Amino acid sequence: MDYISVILIAIGLSMDAFAVSMSSGCIMKKLRVKMALRISLFFGFFQALMPIIGYLAGSGLKIYIEKFDHWVAFIILLIIGIKMLFEAFAIEKSETEDEKKPNYESLFILFSLAIATSIDALAVGITFSLLNANIFISAGIIGFITFMLSFIGVFFGCKFGNIFKKKVEILGALVLIGIGIKILIEHLFFA
Repeated sequence: MDYISVILIAIGLSMDAFAVSMSSGCIMKKLRVKMALRISLFFGFFQALMPIIGYLAGSGLKIYIEKFDHWVAFIILLIIGIKMLFEAFAIEKSETEDEKKPNYESLFILFSLAIATSIDALAVGITFSLLNANIFISAGIIGFITFMLSFIGVFFGCKFGNIFKKKVEILGALVLIGIGIKILIEHLFFA
């Protein structure tokens, strides 16, 4: 897998963390760098860890699905993208109701959100194992990009509020679906 695809996947995967980071920035009364770093580290770490776990799990399955691995990769990325699109529209609905905002200073809340936003990365790790990607470089790229975008997201959220959150989720979903289509086309027509 080429590094451009890994970077695009990393950007797509990090959109959930970016949106949650924006939410945390919206809640902060005053921008705090220490809190932005904590949020970014949680999201970046788990976003890097989950593909490694998925890769290890997928490596055991690889011999059974090598003949149709491009379809598996396509379907996984398509499902993740569709799930993200669904969540983007569900977020808009839930935000119109008066929900209690989470306390982003709680380690339990941060841990829970980091796990929740990185589940998609677990499935992508399985895809990476099928495509023989270098998992450590890929996971590092994913973790770094998620860290940076989460950090920016806190500041962006503090400054601009909820204006762009839905659009960010939709963009991330479309990127993942596009990468899935690219993998499928490459294997069907150019392999």
